[in-house]
Amino acid sequence: MMLLSVLQANASVMDVEANLRTIDDAAQRAAHAGAGLLLTPELFPVGYAPLRLHAELDPATLPGIRERLAGIARKHGIGLVYSLPAVASGQETHDGAESPATHGAWNITATLLDATGAEVLNYAKVHLFGQEEHKAFVGAQEPPAVVDFNGIRTSMLICYDVEFPEAVRAAATRGAELLLVPTALSAGFENVPQVLIRARALESQLNVAYANHSGHEDVYNFLGGSVVAGPDGSLLAAAGESATLLFAEVGTEAVKAARAEVPYLRERRPDLYGSWEHGN
Repeated sequence: MMLLSVLQANASVMDVEANLRTIDDAAQRAAHAGAGLLLTPELFPVGYAPLRLHAELDPATLPGIRERLAGIARKHGIGLVYSLPAVASGQETHDGAESPATHGAWNITATLLDATGAEVLNYAKVHLFGQEEHKAFVGAQEPPAVVDFNGIRTSMLICYDVEFPEAVRAAATRGAELLLVPTALSAGFENVPQVLIRARALESQLNVAYANHSGHEDVYNFLGGSVVAGPDGSLLAAAGESATLLFAEVGTEAVKAARAEVPYLRERRPDLYGSWEHGN
């Protein structure tokens, strides 16, 4: 078992210093409570504002931001998930969207650090949401990878990705028992954390942690509503609209029990599904 912490907070767009202070404070509190990992929202260190980031963020500053985040993990001895833009390497947009031109093509990424500040997992967002994201970023193509983190097989998606059952199932079939999801979900989409996240956890029988922004940033009003769902679809932790630090115990035994009771993963028929999608 591992105590997981989830940060829900309001970021200041392009105010990296303020946002890193928020993460540092949360990491200190989470570590003091005995948590092994702190999950933070999508693009939190720079704030969620795709078009402003595209126009104003100098990619040369990103390595320094990453090093400071590694320092926070190292200082407090806690694992950390953060999300930042990253210059895409060899990625091509496949959805006809306009690619960012100012600094080349960018992805939205998430990084998992261990308690020494070392990177152990990276993921780039595949499904972009809304016109602003499509103008500022390109969607990646690599599937979610899985690593062993504190004894739990762990993977990541970002925001809109988790709303696609195929993406979560891809992590589960690669062995994931814990899925970490930084997000930036606007008000008005309450069914995503309240219904969909729990359904994803249940149907792929893994723990899902979903960390959202709160308050107003740039042109966005965020829902809050961060949640942690168990592999049976149970609600392990849930936030309201305000800034908070959630805690939930996650582990492997509940995953094994759920998969033994109802063998969704073992009894899948992927040989059939492909033909169904193509109408054969």
